[in-house]
Amino acid sequence: MKKLYIPYNPKLVEEARKNRKNQTQAEKKMWFNILRNRQFANYKFLRQKPLDNFIVDFYCAELMLAIEIDGDSHIRQKEYDILRSEKLEAHGIKVVRYTNSDVLSNVEGVYRDLKERIENVKI
Repeated sequence: MKKLYIPYNPKLVEEARKNRKNQTQAEKKMWFNILRNRQFANYKFLRQKPLDNFIVDFYCAELMLAIEIDGDSHIRQKEYDILRSEKLEAHGIKVVRYTNSDVLSNVEGVYRDLKERIENVKI
């Protein structure tokens, strides 16, 4: 699959670095249990990746896939999240969302869901 360069706002680099140092419990679990060191189907994922004018929680360039872990704050910002997903999808990036509780209480289910999405849809 062809990797595309997705432009990003360079001002977000420092913020992304801070986010990597201050991960939520759900982000840590997703990273260490599923995505880190190519342990998910040998795909390379990055944490807190600037894309366009946003920072996504996890990103795989090979799949053009962004994974977002939505905490309680996302309940109040649904419209923003929809707009954000639409802008990323305009770059050809598929956005997949899981809630904190999905990851914290059912990481195996999140793994299976993500695997199925990649196998069946070939994101």
